[in-house]
Amino acid sequence: MTPDTISLVMPVRNGAEHLPATLQSVRKLVDLLEVIVVDDGSTDDTPALLAAAQQRDPRLQVIRQGAAGIVSALNRGLQAARGQWILRLDADDVAHPLRARRSLAYAHTHQLDVVATGVRCFPTQRIRAGLKRYERWQNGLITPEAISLARFVESPIVHPSVLMRRVTVLAAGAYRDLGWSEDYDLWLRLLHRGIRFGKVPDLLTFWRDHAARLTRTAANCSADAFAACKAAHLLAGPLAGGRPYWIAGTGPDGKRLAKALSAAGGRLSGWLDINPRRLGQTIYGARVHTLAEAPLAADAVVLGCVGGAGGRERVTRLMQAAGLRPGETFWAAA
Repeated sequence: MTPDTISLVMPVRNGAEHLPATLQSVRKLVDLLEVIVVDDGSTDDTPALLAAAQQRDPRLQVIRQGAAGIVSALNRGLQAARGQWILRLDADDVAHPLRARRSLAYAHTHQLDVVATGVRCFPTQRIRAGLKRYERWQNGLITPEAISLARFVESPIVHPSVLMRRVTVLAAGAYRDLGWSEDYDLWLRLLHRGIRFGKVPDLLTFWRDHAARLTRTAANCSADAFAACKAAHLLAGPLAGGRPYWIAGTGPDGKRLAKALSAAGGRLSGWLDINPRRLGQTIYGARVHTLAEAPLAADAVVLGCVGGAGGRERVTRLMQAAGLRPGETFWAAA
């Protein structure tokens, strides 16, 4: 049997500050067929650094294009790749030397088409409490079931930690530029198709935090963009066919999702809350009820939108106690 082949795909634009450390980690990934770097119109020292790296690592191929954006760069890399599997890494992150080997073994053992890894944010001295909570949340989503149920909270896997079957990604239409996060959009499409995701529990991807990171600066990674992405996929999936929905939580997260769903053509049935000051109010044309008094239709879906530490867990327990089923009639969405 021919062994599986892995192509690493990395887009970069003006990444000279952190690129040397990333390329050094890539050289230690011995289980790769090739390393494809798509230079998306860099104007700093990135081209020179890549040329020097090519002299040290014959697996490295550089595709240069004008500044067309990350979606174009990722799809160029996917099209050029010859491997059966695509290993992702960004030009400011670092991979453990055994990441490719362990990810591939885990994919086969657990019959997965997309496998991420545990992540460690660095430099550790600048990681704040919010990002630490996010790191813990990411590293707690291991099984296909946990990842699937968390899909509408936020991206349940970290993009540069992923190994995925190339044919699976291409069959889903690869990456799209629709005004929201291209990786989250891809995960939601794949999950809707029933593709199995999983995560190696080990910390094999080191995710650099810095002020210029795209997740902090790009418009398609804003809270409103994420809400628009969730809304589109909710209406194409759990809420398809005009299925009635309620939102649990009248705070900023719930209101943002309600606006996004309304803009995409959804019609909100009502709100659920326990705050006495909210009960009886009308928000965006829908009334606020307690769960006990809410006239939920038999086919209604409740979207849990309570943020803050422990809020998601409390709402999930409350909905389950009321007979709602996670992944069917209840989805955590914040």
